[in-house]
Amino acid sequence: MLRRSLLALVATAGLAACTSAPQKEAEPVPEKTTTPAGTTEFDFNRGGDRPLPTKVWLPAAGGARPLIYFSHGLTSQPDDYAELLTAWQAAGFVVAAPKYPHTWHEAPEYNADDIVNQPADAQFVITEVLKALPGRIDANRIAAAGHSAGAITTIGLFSGSRDERLKAGVLIAGRQMPQPAPFSGTPAPLLFVQGKLDATVTYEQAYGAYNEVSWPKGFLELPQGTHLPHRDQPAVVAATTTDFWHWTLDGDEAAKQKLPQDASSTGVAGLTSAF
Repeated sequence: MLRRSLLALVATAGLAACTSAPQKEAEPVPEKTTTPAGTTEFDFNRGGDRPLPTKVWLPAAGGARPLIYFSHGLTSQPDDYAELLTAWQAAGFVVAAPKYPHTWHEAPEYNADDIVNQPADAQFVITEVLKALPGRIDANRIAAAGHSAGAITTIGLFSGSRDERLKAGVLIAGRQMPQPAPFSGTPAPLLFVQGKLDATVTYEQAYGAYNEVSWPKGFLELPQGTHLPHRDQPAVVAATTTDFWHWTLDGDEAAKQKLPQDASSTGVAGLTSAF
């Protein structure tokens, strides 16, 4: 299947300065303008044979902002999670999400087992995004999140393929795969998000992974949630995960205190935590 070409969207733009002929009175120079928020796309490729087209959501907030790296699930793509990712963008975070070469929904050669290679892809993309957006990302405030196979990829980044740049993680419908050193390296807060009716990644599998974590951790349970808790209860998941990011990446202790309140505000979810 032919891959659609990606168009690079520029998140910030400036007006060119006007000049005048020597014999005329100088014209005023227009002020630069900045698009409040936007997206841009990069055609990354690891090793030349692992294309990783990556979409980046850029927030309106100026200066160097935290980066959230997001991994999609099997037969999915970043735009499928746009509602959640744009909520993080609106909260002031840069969000970067690639299409994995063999697990996104239009992969020329689909192979679910290729998720074992995705933690290395993730580390590569994080590095390339930092290079591509100098001044827009605080390299000391990076986190990772993912859904389903993307959550398994994320667990890998905190386990045998530990990326020490990561300060926190969100695992949506995630379970652990056999790892030589589960949840290794420097402790980092992790938040699990799980629908109790999930038949793909069961509640028991997700809670089993949660029990393996010896670091600060939380478990957001949606009793009526399915394999797509971020769609079942988008407001609750967005609010709770945003609180978590503000606490872990911005050092906002008030956001930490809001976590249980936002998790249970509508009565459709509850938070167990050891934060």
